[in-house]
Amino acid sequence: MEEKQQEVKDEIVDTQKVEETTECSEKATADVETAVVEEKDKRIEELQTRNLRLQADFDNFRRRTVKEQAELASFVTVNVVKKFLEVLDSFDRAEDSIQKADNVESLKVGIDMIKRQLTQTLTDLAVEEIPAAGEKFDPVVHEAVMRGVNSELEDGMIETVFEKGYKINDKVIRHSKVKVVNND
Repeated sequence: MEEKQQEVKDEIVDTQKVEETTECSEKATADVETAVVEEKDKRIEELQTRNLRLQADFDNFRRRTVKEQAELASFVTVNVVKKFLEVLDSFDRAEDSIQKADNVESLKVGIDMIKRQLTQTLTDLAVEEIPAAGEKFDPVVHEAVMRGVNSELEDGMIETVFEKGYKINDKVIRHSKVKVVNND
């Protein structure tokens, strides 16, 4: 009987040890889970902070880019205006010389000089005249404002240019206004 009592006591002790081990194991598992959750919370906070910084950096980049574009546009405008002011100065000089000029020929020479100066200014700005007279009508670069009959030219050819067209690097600034042959 004593043996049975001893066995029962041993079983109780074993059960207590198992329960203690289970409690320790549960506590360790809970501690590990808490540590994992804390680590994930920390990582989430780091990512949120990083995201906020990236958003702020992007906003700053966007503002800086808009400012730089405005400055560049202003710079380009100033340079273009300076070039045309030189031509305007030439017109002022021509106007002064009209009062002093005795003949029309000297005025014609002055106007031709101003036209060359203006043409050179446009060339410096990469502005090109769109060929039109005698060319085949192209709606991409020409605007037909009239149609007419001309037996010397084929249908669709440009007979007359009313207003020259211009482009910069294949981008049309102004279409040529033309009269197109329509022999039908």
